[in-house]
Amino acid sequence: MFKIIEVEDSVRVPPEKFDKDLEESIGESIQERFEGVFSSELGIVLNLESVEEVGEGKVVPEDGGVYYTARFKLLIYMPEEYEVTLGEVVDITEFGAFVRIGPVDAMTHISQIMNDYVSYDKKNSILVGRDNKNMLKEGDLVRARIISISFTKDNRIGLTMRQPSLGAMKWLEDKKKKEEEKKLQGKKEEKK
Repeated sequence: MFKIIEVEDSVRVPPEKFDKDLEESIGESIQERFEGVFSSELGIVLNLESVEEVGEGKVVPEDGGVYYTARFKLLIYMPEEYEVTLGEVVDITEFGAFVRIGPVDAMTHISQIMNDYVSYDKKNSILVGRDNKNMLKEGDLVRARIISISFTKDNRIGLTMRQPSLGAMKWLEDKKKKEEEKKLQGKKEEKK
């Protein structure tokens, strides 16, 4: 889930930034320190939104920089368990599909792709359902639910698409069309 959060922290401004506007130099220091960084408390920091308040600067002996207490807003991405998310399939393997959700890739195990026996077509790099003939390939847009999150050394996110209203957007659109056609057919038969 994308969020904007407010953080208060001590920010070091190095001597090479003293000639700039204070808020600009603090903003640059915050960006260098936080953007692209993952933390289990914040998630993945994507962007500095704004510097809200800057306190008095303090000089530390034997350090050329000045430390300012600052309050600022960050745009973060923190996946949440059971969250339904949209993503794009970025890789297909024999054991499942990798889906890009926001700034990270999540794994959908082959057993969690659809309610059908799924086989891997290595030649075409696709996953195919035996009975329903649904196919999943790179570039497909999908709706999935986050079922596991592990913030350890490797940071893993697990997804499922085996629940109602989840799966490749193409499958969902095709299913909706079939249901509408079935309703129309039923209405035609009632009129007879």
